[in-house]
Amino acid sequence: MITYTVGVDIGGTFTDIVCAGSDGSFRLMKRPTTRGDPAAAVRDAVAAMRADWGIEPSPIERFVHGSTVATNAVLERTGAKTGIITTAGFKDVLEIGRQMRHRMYDLVLTPETPIFLAPGARRKEVRERVAADGSVVTPLDEDDVRRAAAELAADGVAAVAIVFLFSFLNPAHERRAAQILREAHPEIALSLSSEVDPAFREYERTAVTAFDAYLKPVVAGYIARLEADLAAAGVPAPLQIMQSRGGICAAATAARRPVRLFLSGPAAGVIGGVAAAKSAGARDLITVDIGGTSCDIALVTGGEPLLRAEGVIDGYTVRVPMVDVTAIGAGGGSIARVDDAGALRVGPQSAGSEPGPACYGRGGTEPTVTDASVVLGYLDPDYFAGGTLRLDAGRARAAIAPLAERMRVSVEMAALGIHRVLNAQMAEAMRLASIGRGFDPRGYTLVPLGGGGPIHAAALAAELGIARIVVPAHPGVLSAAGLLAAPVEHELSIAFPCPLAGAEWSPIAAALDSLDAGCAALMRGEGAMTGAVDTRHFADICYIGQGYHLEIAVRDGDAEPLAALYRDFLAAHDRIYGYAAPMPAKIVNLRSVQRASFAATLPSPPAAVTRLSTHRRQVLIDPQAGPQIAHIYRRGSLGPGRRIAGPAIVEQTDTTTLLPAGWRGTVGREGLLLLERL
Repeated sequence: MITYTVGVDIGGTFTDIVCAGSDGSFRLMKRPTTRGDPAAAVRDAVAAMRADWGIEPSPIERFVHGSTVATNAVLERTGAKTGIITTAGFKDVLEIGRQMRHRMYDLVLTPETPIFLAPGARRKEVRERVAADGSVVTPLDEDDVRRAAAELAADGVAAVAIVFLFSFLNPAHERRAAQILREAHPEIALSLSSEVDPAFREYERTAVTAFDAYLKPVVAGYIARLEADLAAAGVPAPLQIMQSRGGICAAATAARRPVRLFLSGPAAGVIGGVAAAKSAGARDLITVDIGGTSCDIALVTGGEPLLRAEGVIDGYTVRVPMVDVTAIGAGGGSIARVDDAGALRVGPQSAGSEPGPACYGRGGTEPTVTDASVVLGYLDPDYFAGGTLRLDAGRARAAIAPLAERMRVSVEMAALGIHRVLNAQMAEAMRLASIGRGFDPRGYTLVPLGGGGPIHAAALAAELGIARIVVPAHPGVLSAAGLLAAPVEHELSIAFPCPLAGAEWSPIAAALDSLDAGCAALMRGEGAMTGAVDTRHFADICYIGQGYHLEIAVRDGDAEPLAALYRDFLAAHDRIYGYAAPMPAKIVNLRSVQRASFAATLPSPPAAVTRLSTHRRQVLIDPQAGPQIAHIYRRGSLGPGRRIAGPAIVEQTDTTTLLPAGWRGTVGREGLLLLERL
């Protein structure tokens, strides 16, 4: 019997669904995202699989989901009413932050820390104290905990973050406080800092634990509803969720650790881009995922996406490991306008999917990038999304006309200006993601993803001096396909303050073994597994007295692992900061990461067309060259080895690829389209 794996990625404009069969088949569809109820698009997708493809739910053995529900809860302030219980004297840690202000000269100062998570009235103090060595100075006052819990419950909180001083060294007080709360108020969700982020730096640990509590009821409720919907539809596969670090986990694990779901969709796109480019022999990549509302940029070196120890959500730093994605508000739905100084601006406001660009004919009237693409001839109004959504070229021109009048140019030149402004914004973000981190983009391959990526790829590559572009077989749904290629991954860490000089390896090895056991327990909770589990160990190391650390891989098989750690730390410090002094260093945290990989399941080439398309269309790409005649190809008509030269346009169901003059395209054996600058 043929079995299937399904990936569903919910974006700001479209929800992408891919279905890979054990017989090698690959199907895809795009549905407008239902913002009020994101799970509705998933329910509709399962119904459409049966109606359109004849695929029954029963043979689905894997169902992987990438969701923006955690990010949206923060952006829209729709998380749970949250309280904090903390050590006496430390209730204002969340408000004080690092005492750094980015806007020093505003007339009205506004908070720059996420105090909306738990305002002062919902931050309660209890008497307890653990010393910096983990010893108990003041026993936990359990009556204080009961009083604080009762006050928060009376205030109607749905979640509580428990954050005690130095609990990452001794979590006993946090665990006892949680036990008291569960006994008295079992309906309240709890997040313990010793479980969410067992590491030093009080503000960062408090903030991430508060975010976790704020998200927990929302994410748990969403996952429960989605699991119920899948069960009602007859899908037997366990639900798996993409995490921000680039691995997937069981739904139950995701519900327990919701703060790890930030940017799960963009992470899936990066994983899909890595898998697609690998078959072209490219391992140093810049992926650029352009959707309807945002542009997500990531750097990949040696086939591994760059990771960062903390991310930024809605301007707030959150200490959660995640794929290093730079996101800006730029996409097909970005709205163009002329500001009071007469300058053309594009985004970050977006028309999204409701009402969408003017050319969608759904009530949108403001000019967007997609409208500009129609006016410039890049998009065929009759073949957008494979013909499932017909675009109205007249509405696109009408939306841009007032903008053109104010700019005193033609509608076509205004549309070209919209594209050029957007490309400049994205190119600048790409420079920050590459040059800003010490990497020369000219030695990298550009991998465009999303429905808009291949339209802008050549212009972005020219801006950064990149000479090679790899366009995957189906870039418009590669985030959904990346869900199927991502490994099951679990990561646990502990604080382990220990000077490297004179340290013994045996206690470090014992701590790593304990972390391995915790990861293995999480692995056993996965409902869909394959292959052997790969275990990697890392240590966060810094100079003694230094405030920030670097993650260094532990060489478990090395005869002198501690000496190797120190050498690798010096080398990393020199590479990142430009110097390395032979001074004493120490371990701050230890980390175990376990992965179980699946065979990469990527989209096959678009369905073959019997003959090569010879259609032509007038386009405007270069203002100096003026209007040009571009050859129009259907991607399925381009067999392996076929070469095309710009100006040309390659159309397919999920995206459109634009080749300006001076670019050549070659079709690889696995359906990849390789673009090279002549």
